Amino acid sequence: MLDSLITSKTRLKLLIKFFVSASNRGYLRGMADEFKESTNSIRKELNQLTEAGYLLREDSEHKVYYRANIAHSLFSSLQGLIHNFLGIEVFVDQVLARAGDVHEVALLGDYAQGLDSGHIEVLVLGLELNMDYLERAALKAGTILGKEVSIYTESLDQVNGKIILYQKA
Repeated sequence: MLDSLITSKTRLKLLIKFFVSASNRGYLRGMADEFKESTNSIRKELNQLTEAGYLLREDSEHKVYYRANIAHSLFSSLQGLIHNFLGIEVFVDQVLARAGDVHEVALLGDYAQGLDSGHIEVLVLGLELNMDYLERAALKAGTILGKEVSIYTESLDQVNGKIILYQKA
């Protein structure tokens, strides 16, 4: 859906990285390695997104870091589009409604780092979780999104990124 509207794959990867979570940030060479793309294509898109006001530049540690501009009037809309594209909101709503006493839902792995790898990893923590429902929900979400969805119900030792999508107060 979103990939037909935003035809630049590099721009889509950058939008996912920065708008899946406002805390994500990155620098040119790091993102070029992460996305396995040339620094020129990344630089071009970063410059355009920065000039449009969607991203902010920060000089730090002899590097220029980029992050989403949460003060931009379209920040919430773009973040909502990215979450809908990834299928996050619908999945979280369903899990909260039917999985049991859920205390936390978090996005892990590549998607937590803003990479659209095709494998969505979700951590669901709580008491008396309905494992059958969670497994069915993962299969259904994977079929709808055309991606592999993995559900974890215990914290992992090594996590390459974590974004908390829901936390019980």
